[in-house]
Amino acid sequence: MKLTTLATASILALTAVTATAETYTIDENHTAARFAIDHMGTSTNHGAFYGLTGQVDYDAKAQTGFVGVTIPVASLDTGIKAFNEHLKSEDFFNAKKYPTAYFKSTKWHFKDGKPSKIDGELTLLGKTNPVTLTAAKFNCYDNPMLKAQSCGGDFETTIDRTKWGMDKYTDLKSMRDVKLNIQIEAYKK
Repeated sequence: MKLTTLATASILALTAVTATAETYTIDENHTAARFAIDHMGTSTNHGAFYGLTGQVDYDAKAQTGFVGVTIPVASLDTGIKAFNEHLKSEDFFNAKKYPTAYFKSTKWHFKDGKPSKIDGELTLLGKTNPVTLTAAKFNCYDNPMLKAQSCGGDFETTIDRTKWGMDKYTDLKSMRDVKLNIQIEAYKK
């Protein structure tokens, strides 16, 4: 009985917090997921995903938030057409079978009233693993172009690509670790 009452109280408290959160739509023109990975110990390969879509729920006062982002794998661009196609192949992202990746937050951490870290789950190649993004910066402002409040920031992390089954060439000195830099802005409708 006490456990049920506690669970009910927790659900009501969570509902009250999320009920005051503002909903923001991700701005595709100011959102991208960029990556960097070592290439045989010689140089660094860079690329990015564009056209990300999703939603951010953010309550600065209650210090809560949620973000859900869909990443279209076909948007991958390294600036080199042949390399793009290789990365989209079954050897890496397998874009035909898995056309999207998805990140959703599970917990936001705050420092000095602003998001400092976001814990979440990244689903890629049909596998989901935990990922923590660290905020390099975060801000909300009145967007003069969209005539709406916008919030966003730069977030970064490093992931081990083999956790998602992407292990091609890791035995040839290609690093497993992929540095991610996510630029995200979202606007209130």
